[in-house]
Amino acid sequence: MTDLVVRRLLIDLQTPFERNWCGGDAFATAFFNALSMSFPFGEQFFIDAVRDVVATLSAEDQDKFRADVRGFIGQEATHRRIHALFNAHLESQGLVDGWSPRAASRMQLMEGADPRHALAVTAATEHFTAMFAEWLLAHPEVLEGAESRLATMWLWHSAEELEHKAVAFDLYKAAGGSDPWRNRWFRRVTLMFLGDLARQTVANLRHEGQLWKWATWKSAGRILMGKGGLLRGNWGAWRSYFRADFHPAHQDSSLSARWLEDNRAQYTPVGAAAAEAAADFQ
Repeated sequence: MTDLVVRRLLIDLQTPFERNWCGGDAFATAFFNALSMSFPFGEQFFIDAVRDVVATLSAEDQDKFRADVRGFIGQEATHRRIHALFNAHLESQGLVDGWSPRAASRMQLMEGADPRHALAVTAATEHFTAMFAEWLLAHPEVLEGAESRLATMWLWHSAEELEHKAVAFDLYKAAGGSDPWRNRWFRRVTLMFLGDLARQTVANLRHEGQLWKWATWKSAGRILMGKGGLLRGNWGAWRSYFRADFHPAHQDSSLSARWLEDNRAQYTPVGAAAAEAAADFQ
């Protein structure tokens, strides 16, 4: 795996943005807003799941994964902070996050369970995130007309998700996680993730008075099911997770590396001490 760099994104998220910020596209705006609402809770869940399983590994394996875990946690903690700032503007616009409370309620059912279950959920969700990230980097026109700082935020997040896509999966394998349970959790995460995403997107559209407009669903069809659309274009990648020889590294990450190289002016790598602090951030 490439060394994971913790980066500080050089954009202003204090200044409010327009309600229909994604190029005036109501569906795209509601869809991205829904995803962002899930991130602060989700990123913290992933951090906790990784930490809990690392604590069960042998000293040798802990040493082996130390750098990857530090980079993973540092990047996810940064994503959580950035999206919390973004979500604060959504809240001020009157949008209500129903996704996080539902997810938190479900995750309470895992308290006291083998920590590998939470890590299997994390690995499954990371695969979903990686599929979305590669799609967005391949189709940046989805963000056409969006404020440049917000487009940068989404593309930066996508690039880093592809960078650390294998950490949870590799830890799950190192901890002796089984493929049958990995696949069971992927099926469940598929239903939960897509169901929650649809519910939150619809709630956002309803709040904005955009739910029953033809332009909204025309955009939804194009983004999700059009040629190269998010759902239509990722069927093969979704199915690949069930293969016995599956590994996240099989997914191409060249778009991530290219974006990070071409957009160095948009971020600054933090030093080792700051990365350690990010990894320890609760």
